[in-house]
This record gives sequence, C-alpha cells and structure tokens, in this order.
Amino acid sequence: MHSQQYNKSLLSGERHHPSTSTLRFSASRQPHPAMASTVAFPPAIAVGANVQHSRRTSSLRPVPRARPVAARASAERDGAAAAVQARSGRTIEECEADAVAGKFPAAPPPTRPQAPSGTPEIRPLDMAKRPRRNRRSPALRAAFQETSITPANLVLPLFIHEGEEDTPIGAMPGCFRLGWRHGLLEEVYKSRDVGVNSFVLFPKVPDGLKTQTGDEAYNDNGLVPRTIRLLKDKYPDIVIYTDVALDPYSSDGHDGIVREDGVIMNDETVHQLCKQAVSQVPFPESAL
Repeated sequence: MHSQQYNKSLLSGERHHPSTSTLRFSASRQPHPAMASTVAFPPAIAVGANVQHSRRTSSLRPVPRARPVAARASAERDGAAAAVQARSGRTIEECEADAVAGKFPAAPPPTRPQAPSGTPEIRPLDMAKRPRRNRRSPALRAAFQETSITPANLVLPLFIHEGEEDTPIGAMPGCFRLGWRHGLLEEVYKSRDVGVNSFVLFPKVPDGLKTQTGDEAYNDNGLVPRTIRLLKDKYPDIVIYTDVALDPYSSDGHDGIVREDGVIMNDETVHQLCKQAVSQVPFPESAL
C-alpha cells in the first residue's frame, strides 16, 4: 500500500518523504558490531536488488541481482594456507601473528656455486678490468666485440692445374682442381658475387716438371705466374696469395732441397724460395 502511494506521488510530481528501512552489511556471515555500516533505502527497494526505471509507467521496480560466490576464494585461501604450512611447518595464522608482531624470519644465506674438488684457495687477483664480464650475454658480446667476420675477411683456396677441365680431388670430396683458363675464372666470378675478394693458389704441377731442386718454382711462365697475370688482368681489385714452397715442384715431395743423407739444406732452399717469390709478382715495375 505504501509502495503504491509512493509510485503515484512520483507520477503526480508531488514531493514525498517515505520512511526508510535500515540495512546492515558485513564482510562475514556473523558481523561484528564495529564492522557493520548503516545504509538507508526507500521501502520500495528490496535488499540485494537493482533498481530499473520503466519508461512507460515511470515506476521503480526491483530486479534480482546474483549473489557473490565465495567458494572459489575459500578454496584458494585453503590452498595457500596448506602451501605455507608445507614450507615452514607453521600455520598461516601463526605466520600472520608473527608478521603483526614484527617477527620476520631471517633470509637464507646466499648460495655460492661450488668449485671442483681440489681447487686451490687463493686471494682474488687485483684486476681493474675483467674482460669476461663483457662476454656474459649475447647483448654484451654484440656491444663490445672487436672483430666481425664477413665474406670480405675470408680467403678462398683455389686448386689449379694445367688442364682445361675441372677434375675432382679424391682426397678432398667436393673440391676440384680448376682449369686455369675457364673453371678458375668462373669460380672467382661467383665468389666475388657473394663478397669474397681474396684467393690463394695451390698448383698441381706435372710430374715431368718436378726436380730435386724445384727449378720450376721460379719459372716466369710457369702455372702460377701465368694464373696470377690472368686473374689480375680480369679482376684488378682482387687480392691473390701464393704458396711460396718447393713441395709442389720437388721430385722428393719435400718443402726443400734434400741432401743424399736425408738432411734438408736450409740455406740453399731459402735461396730457391726467394727466386720463387720474385717470379710470382705479376708486374715487377709496379711493386717498386
């Protein structure tokens, strides 16, 4: 009856001062008097209900609202309490009481990785810098590295022979002896295309040109000098390394002149190597 009069007064625009009903809210089922709060609502609004306004009747009607479910929170609290008791051997209430009283457990001592058995105990070195710190992570290594490897830093070995065709090297699967006129130029062209501009030559000299003193090594028209002139004429900007050694030209297979008693003659070998190095300069006048 009172609710109907209140709704009519809203339609007529009259002021109405309904009596209020008192509600008490608490965080638990049995509220403590100090924790309760008093809130006043009109009697037309039920406890635990939302208010919905109707456009047709301009009346207020209660809409039910779902009650909060505390089962999940209770289960999580029980699980946390069990975990605390399993770690410390004490209940969560005891831990909370100690925290309120300012009693906190001491922090565990820091653990240090153990050295292998038998490691000597020494005094730390007085070093202002320890470079290992700059290599601890990929980001630090990238920031402080002093060497970067690129194709321009590489030297490609090229195995050459007097023939025109490329022949496989049995002792080195996947490698070929390149014909010095065609296969060699093609290999250098492909290498330059990926950024490699340095090459080292290793010749295969016919057995008929090998001697005990390796005289073919300093032949100005030998395989290596001819190859160097061909490459520098085709690609002037490339870098060419050569192998200053007598073993490709020696009938004994040694990197020096061998005496009949098996001893390497060092001084005489150095003389031959000096002549070989001079013969491998493609344009002697430009080297001065």
